[in-house]
Amino acid sequence: MNYKSVMVSLSLDRPNDACLAVAGDLAERFEARLVGIAASDIKPALYFAEGEYAQKILDEESKAIQRRLSELEAEFRAIASKRTKSVEWRSALTLPIPYVMQQSRAADVLVVGARSEVFVDPYVAADASDLVMQAGRPLIVVPPAVQWLDLRNILVAWKDVREARRAVLDALPILAAAKEVTVVEMPEEDIGPAAALSHIEDVAGWLGCHGILANIVTPRADTVTPVGEQLDRMAADVGAGVVIAGAYGHSRFREWAFGGVTRHLAKKPSRCTFLSR
Repeated sequence: MNYKSVMVSLSLDRPNDACLAVAGDLAERFEARLVGIAASDIKPALYFAEGEYAQKILDEESKAIQRRLSELEAEFRAIASKRTKSVEWRSALTLPIPYVMQQSRAADVLVVGARSEVFVDPYVAADASDLVMQAGRPLIVVPPAVQWLDLRNILVAWKDVREARRAVLDALPILAAAKEVTVVEMPEEDIGPAAALSHIEDVAGWLGCHGILANIVTPRADTVTPVGEQLDRMAADVGAGVVIAGAYGHSRFREWAFGGVTRHLAKKPSRCTFLSR
């Protein structure tokens, strides 16, 4: 299995260099179609504006958005045309999140920039935290400082739940392309080291059936350091350029609940994060 269609979501309010670089790497590596996508909607008029004045404000904002979308298309095409033969652009004057979610039907994987702010302006950008929970496609979340997709070493953050199984399956193409893969599971109160070791041995064995050799690691339980920070530390220890994890959306998973590890990986990644659910 390879990725045949890569979609990159561009923001109107900040540079997109990192996303374009990673999406270009993916498209070039897998000889895939590269689809650029962007959207923004007109914000409601100021409460004191009415009549012709309000309409003038709306018209000016609409023109500004269209200009910015045209600039993004030109930027995307200039970069994408150097990385793959199949290039496509999609944009609209509408809210970004529902638009990108709908258009994701045309992609195998979405590439989106990490945004650390708690509340992302829904009129100008699609937030990875929302997309990963609703798009039905895996996301690669890209920090702004990343310059390429580093597949020399990949860390699989395992937890024995459906979302993790989905993520590893969706990530098979990049796992197969990696030079080294490490699978790790954090021991918890109800899952001791022996059970965690059994889980990741199975994962490594399954990856082996696909021709992927994986190392396994079961760190000591650490009830003080947040799990997201522990993953960052382990990823740094093994030199991982990508972390693969399931996106968890249920409070019963405690530390692994959305708002914990998933939010950390989507909002403040130190390296590219592959998320799926």
